[in-house]
Amino acid sequence: MKIVIKNISKLVQTELKDIKYKAGNQMNSINTIDDAYIEIEDGLITNFGNMNEWKGINDWNQTTIIDAEEGMVFPTYCDSHTHLVFPESRENEFNDRINGLSYQEIAKNGGGILNSAKKMQEIDEDKLFEESYIRLKNLIHLGTGAIEIKSGYGLNLESELKILRVIKKLKDKSPITIKSTFLGAHAVPKEYKNNKKLYLETVINKMLPKIVEEKLADYIDIFCEIGYFSSDDTIKLLQAGKQFGLRGKTHVNQFNSIGGVKASIDNDALSVDHLETMREEDFKAFKNSDCIATLLPSCSFFLGIPYSPAQEFIKRNIPFNLASDYNPGSSPSGDMNFIASLGSIKLGLNAEQVINSTTINGAYAMQLNKELGTIKVGKKANLFITKKIPSYHYLHYSFSEKLISKVIIEGKEFKE
Repeated sequence: MKIVIKNISKLVQTELKDIKYKAGNQMNSINTIDDAYIEIEDGLITNFGNMNEWKGINDWNQTTIIDAEEGMVFPTYCDSHTHLVFPESRENEFNDRINGLSYQEIAKNGGGILNSAKKMQEIDEDKLFEESYIRLKNLIHLGTGAIEIKSGYGLNLESELKILRVIKKLKDKSPITIKSTFLGAHAVPKEYKNNKKLYLETVINKMLPKIVEEKLADYIDIFCEIGYFSSDDTIKLLQAGKQFGLRGKTHVNQFNSIGGVKASIDNDALSVDHLETMREEDFKAFKNSDCIATLLPSCSFFLGIPYSPAQEFIKRNIPFNLASDYNPGSSPSGDMNFIASLGSIKLGLNAEQVINSTTINGAYAMQLNKELGTIKVGKKANLFITKKIPSYHYLHYSFSEKLISKVIIEGKEFKE
């Protein structure tokens, strides 16, 4: 069955050849086509262009027409950093923070990651899947067509397996592309409070082999931060992951710069995520590397901490993408439309830079740039259609308006 989307006012982020990502001055450019059409077969993009070039339809019986009604068509968002599988919300901690406690103080009082880990041990796997699938469907309706989901709220073998098995079920049921990341080293559980070394050895020697045996993870992650894990811990974990064929996607420099960026890049990490705090040596670590920086502006928004220096990454020709960090403690939203608006409002990015950082660069951060991230013949037809808007700048300008009218996943309108 052929699908044709017509009456498109502007087709945004088109490409004729494969690209890995955009960086530096390239971030200022995107390709667009006015008065456009796009053709899809078997879930893949087969043709697109200006309506004046369209050859029409030979077999109407085998063709479905989707009218964009003068809306714009974009590739779906690629969200490369989430913790979508969690047991329950943490609004009580939000209230504590409003009353003056810091994120770190809440964690010391048994809140934060340890709170979610306790609840994770109690929740039934089927219920966890059902609640996570509802969240995922909501994100697809908001325009997300590829997503990475981390474990890390288990902190023991049984619960980490529970999370990763739920992610596998989401992969099997959901039409969008999902990548899974093992984040056993997210925090040190209470029973290992005075023996972090033993817990890290447990992650590496007991959890990791079992997770690899069940083929539950695409990547491995660690929270490199004061009070959590050191740069030496990061090196040890990433080297263990490499032995099992898992590349790193690490949490670094959220509150302090302690060597995690260099440790990650030196050990072939695909991405280093957060980067709210950056020193000169952290920027220099990116030189001659294909590691991408993943910036998480909604975490800064929610916690009231500094934003990542996005303009400095552009100035230094370092690739970066924007992701949601969807989680119950520091970023309880996976709405990439809001992330895109924060990119402009708080990071000072222009519309083109935001579009590149939420599509092709996000795809690269999940090794999906050959399948997703741009509108190109042969790529998956994961697209969203907007309502009629005056320009693509309006998408980030009108930050609370619901502007997406249809989401197309592998050629089919998502209606669940």
